[in-house]
Amino acid sequence: MQTSAGRQDRHEYPAHWEADVVLRDGGTARIRPITVDDADRLVSFYEQVSDESKYYRFFAPYPRLSAKDVHRFTHHDFVDRVGLAATIGGEFIATVRYDRIGAGGTPASAPADEAEVAFLVQDAHQGRGVASALLEHIAAVARERGIRRFAAEVLPANTKMIKVFTDAGYTQKRSFEDGVVRLEFDLEPTDRSLAVQRAREQRAEARSVRRLLAPGSVAVVGVGRAPGGVGRGVLGNIRDAGFTGRLHAVNQAFPEDLKEVDGVPAHRSVRDIDGPVDLAVVAVPAERVPEVVTECGEHGVQGLVVLSAGYAESGPEGRERQRELVGHARTYGMRIIGPNAFGIINTSEEVRLNASLAPEMPRPGRIGLFAQSGAIGIALLSRLHRRGGGVTGVTGVSTFVSSGNRADVSGNDVIQYWYDDPDTDVVLMYLESIGNPRKFTRLARRTAAAKPLVVVQGAGSAPQGHAVRATRLPHATVSALLRQAGVIRVDTITELVDAGLLLARQPLPAGPRVAILGNSESLGLLTYDACLSEGLRPSRPLDLTTGATAEDFRRALARALADDWSDAVVVTAIPAIGEGSPADAELAEALRSAAAAASAKPVLVVHVELGGLAEALSAAASTAPSRPAGRPSAGGAPQASPGEAPALPDAPRGRSRLIPAYPAAERAVRALGEAVKYAQWRREAADPGRVPEYEDIDEKGAAELIGGLLARGQGLTLGTEETCELLGKYGIDVRRALPAGTADAAAEAAHALGYPVALKATAPHLRHRADLGGVRLDLADEEQLRRAYAELTELFGQPEQLRPVVQSMAPRGVDTVVRAVIDPAAGAVLSFGLAGAASQLLDDMAHRLVPVTDREATSLVRSIRTAPLLFGWRGSTPVDTPALEELLLRVSRLVDDHPEVVAVTLEPVVVAPHGVSVLGATLRLAPPPARDDLGPRTLPVY
Repeated sequence: MQTSAGRQDRHEYPAHWEADVVLRDGGTARIRPITVDDADRLVSFYEQVSDESKYYRFFAPYPRLSAKDVHRFTHHDFVDRVGLAATIGGEFIATVRYDRIGAGGTPASAPADEAEVAFLVQDAHQGRGVASALLEHIAAVARERGIRRFAAEVLPANTKMIKVFTDAGYTQKRSFEDGVVRLEFDLEPTDRSLAVQRAREQRAEARSVRRLLAPGSVAVVGVGRAPGGVGRGVLGNIRDAGFTGRLHAVNQAFPEDLKEVDGVPAHRSVRDIDGPVDLAVVAVPAERVPEVVTECGEHGVQGLVVLSAGYAESGPEGRERQRELVGHARTYGMRIIGPNAFGIINTSEEVRLNASLAPEMPRPGRIGLFAQSGAIGIALLSRLHRRGGGVTGVTGVSTFVSSGNRADVSGNDVIQYWYDDPDTDVVLMYLESIGNPRKFTRLARRTAAAKPLVVVQGAGSAPQGHAVRATRLPHATVSALLRQAGVIRVDTITELVDAGLLLARQPLPAGPRVAILGNSESLGLLTYDACLSEGLRPSRPLDLTTGATAEDFRRALARALADDWSDAVVVTAIPAIGEGSPADAELAEALRSAAAAASAKPVLVVHVELGGLAEALSAAASTAPSRPAGRPSAGGAPQASPGEAPALPDAPRGRSRLIPAYPAAERAVRALGEAVKYAQWRREAADPGRVPEYEDIDEKGAAELIGGLLARGQGLTLGTEETCELLGKYGIDVRRALPAGTADAAAEAAHALGYPVALKATAPHLRHRADLGGVRLDLADEEQLRRAYAELTELFGQPEQLRPVVQSMAPRGVDTVVRAVIDPAAGAVLSFGLAGAASQLLDDMAHRLVPVTDREATSLVRSIRTAPLLFGWRGSTPVDTPALEELLLRVSRLVDDHPEVVAVTLEPVVVAPHGVSVLGATLRLAPPPARDDLGPRTLPVY
């Protein structure tokens, strides 16, 4: 935003303080600094505030602002005096300001670190969480400007504002004097303030999605006058699904006397609709969308589903058009799904919304489905359509969102909605990219603790037009971090559906032990081998022979489920031929009966389709989407595709379990393996451990050292002495290495350190490359040292090229590497692996998000493939892994306490049978980012 050239500001306009936020009711507002250009807006805003609210703000009747007031409230230096406004439609709905004060409450400048803060919220917008959002943002601004504490004076009757302060979660002090409540609170985020902020974020973002998925009224804009076309098609889909709310058709080209289209009220403009419109589905050419957005915003529409194409997917001009679309919609407080979206579906009987290009409504169920791509969305709906059947019933969809370019509403928003949605038990997501891995991981961890979250993650970049920070982490590392957050990561949409159907229908297994039974020895052995490949512990398959009856299956399954040895059961079945062979419907009922009697263990069926098996299993029921009464499907029931499991009608929820069926043993076992790993994560997540406190950590001293070092420049790699000093503040000792520019200097260094010593070349091409011969160990005396020095210079060149150092010998052990890095998108990541070329070639590094708990440090050490070398592999002496875990925890604390530490590498770290020795360390500092996931709530920037 540009302001008048003549303003008297000490700092340039801080554009990075601008932010779009979601309010408590799901609407949006824009928060930005107040400037000298806002005088008229401020006066207009104040005129709309009630006398009571004005009295609460100024402690006296204050009907209007004087010219002096307007000047004071619009002229800020953005350091000692700051004002922020929340706006909708470009007009103020609330303001907040702080003024830096000294010890006596008088105006002051830095280094004074206290400020007085005051709010004013327009009465029509009170109760929407506007003040809470403004408090988060003004607190972040104050911290950036060196203010550590806020003070506020509030009249006792102003209970709403007192509640805003007391509910924020900051450490505070309260007093009462001269009829005024004085609140003082520290601005340093606390566990409680972060918990409050994230709970508010979840409720607001969930509500914003709920307004889109459960509208009371819908307008389809762009309905063609003749049959055909996207708008007319979507209108028909909504109508045919039996939408329970009010439906309107809109097209500016409709004749003035046209009253209905396909039985739906017709209008030339959204403005002509009598009554509120909650959701508008936009299907007009891209050049007409801005006009439609304006109409919708002025009519009070709450959200948009933009099906129109021609945006970021079409190139630079489209990207700019998309940015303008988002900004335009947010001006009116509306959220957008799309553009270029496939649409949304809600199968709830209370809603029955099919605002999508899918011609038929999916069968209701307990699976939430998200896809960025319309094509993938179609494939997923189709796959669930065919695969939704099981031995005892059908699993369907609760809600479906295909976000297209996801210019606004993203997977993060929808996860917030599904987290506490009572109609959704399992979440399936196809993500072409993850724009904000740090937030996604945080939300996924919380959601996965309540319900399974299965994700196919593409390797794509951020969506076109998104101004999100790009991650520097490899795709595999991001995937590993997602798994640690409880996400069930699969590679294909087939695996996505396979895992989702199992998790939606069956309990989680208590462990990896699998019982296998069936009427085919070969199929049982295939299942057994697949279990071993997935790391499960199968028992030998029980062969019931091809002559097994349905009762044989029932008894065998009942015994397997009752066996304390088994945690899950896989039933293999091939159709039998001949007299006495069980009918498929009879077999299905037998399996259902046995499973219902023992509901604590999952049951899966692997079947081979021959002859009439598919038809018998489906029992004449179809997987066709359900339709409102009186609207039979014109095309009849689609048949299950070859190789896919057919379906039976829904069994009453709570009376019987749905048993998923798979056409291949590998697919069933892979889904079971994911369920086993997820169940183990759930058990561990119940006790995540703690971040230990170490008495010898000097956090304040480290902060002062970092501040002094950063005063030299914007970013720097520390020298050896500075690195050792800073690491020492956190109890991390680096073994001294003295430079050895000549053989005599090497001898003097060895004498100072004491023999035995190591001689190492530290030039970049030789550093940490013992395999190239740049290291000489266990040099017991000066003669050996001088001989080694001569060998190195003869092999690799002059000392100035080698940069040799002398270091005292560390106890023998296993060489490892510890790294921490601040990734722009994922945040702080701690990594661990063994040193050496083999680990680098295999990419054998494990990763955890910072801060790391004691349990996570333990699992980090054990999660690399070469971990057995630490625990006595082939008779070697086990090393001191507790000391290694403590080192990892100290590094985690360093980067978590000081975001200015953007990179740390400890290499090598020798882990001996007793203790660890850090032989080399590098450390890089940079100013911390102004906003991150710990900052105030914001929507993505465009």
